Amino acid sequence: MESNKSFFWPQGILIALVAITGSFSLGLMMLLKPNASDAQSRESINKNYITAKTGTQQRLEGLKAAMLTTWQQEASTKGLSSTVPARFQGATIADAKLAKDQKVIALTFDDGPWPQTTVQVLDILKQNDVKGTFFVVGQNVKNYPDLMKRIVADGHGIGNHTWHHWYHAMNPQTAAYEVENTTNLIYKTTGVKTGLFRPPGGMMHNGVAAYARNSKYAVVMWSSDSIDYSRPSVPKLINNVFRQAKPGGIVLMHDGGGNRSQTVQALPTIIENFRKQGYSFVTVSELLEMQDKHQKLIANKK
Repeated sequence: MESNKSFFWPQGILIALVAITGSFSLGLMMLLKPNASDAQSRESINKNYITAKTGTQQRLEGLKAAMLTTWQQEASTKGLSSTVPARFQGATIADAKLAKDQKVIALTFDDGPWPQTTVQVLDILKQNDVKGTFFVVGQNVKNYPDLMKRIVADGHGIGNHTWHHWYHAMNPQTAAYEVENTTNLIYKTTGVKTGLFRPPGGMMHNGVAAYARNSKYAVVMWSSDSIDYSRPSVPKLINNVFRQAKPGGIVLMHDGGGNRSQTVQALPTIIENFRKQGYSFVTVSELLEMQDKHQKLIANKK
């Protein structure tokens, strides 16, 4: 009997171990099964998320396209997308030759859009019902698109002032980038396709102005320089503007590129004094259109 007990005792232990192992395996399988199900659920959720995200991106792109179309239509309605008259494409303009009774002046602002100063200039122009022309720097358009949109929404003209505002000599590829990248971003941001260009610093021989001329931009210079970039006193700045002001003239000022507080302070007086002298204000595009009509009238009379 004792020998039988000794035989069945380890055998019982073996059977018990088998039973425990089987139970453990069954439990493990049951635990793994829900985990597999969770993995499938996560995979399904990820797929749904990706699909939803893709759909959202497509809707956003569609909304952007619709908004751009709207801006472009509004710009066209306001006459802001009109092409430069053929006689001025590739030409350099410092002023307009007009009839003696056309006492108009074009106020222009360079180097923006710029935080604070551009808003202040826009507010003053709006309060006085004046339309100006802003020659904008591409990287500033990129950084301050809302300011750019307001310039157009307020009905002002837009010109290209290169992407980086560099003065150094540029090869044709760099010059093309400086001009076309800026024009394209202006268009994408506002719907305005500008044909106006102003070289930084008025430099005509570093490659960028030549590219603009060859690409049929009107290269717009100025006939009256405020010299506000040197930060003169407000009375001196005003005197600089009027020293060479004339009908059909183009006035150079700055709303960006540095501290333009003197320009902001002087602008209301500049507007007031021009009006006292009988001037009205036009954009550069309007100025060129006026000269184009005037020259056509002269040609017809001949």
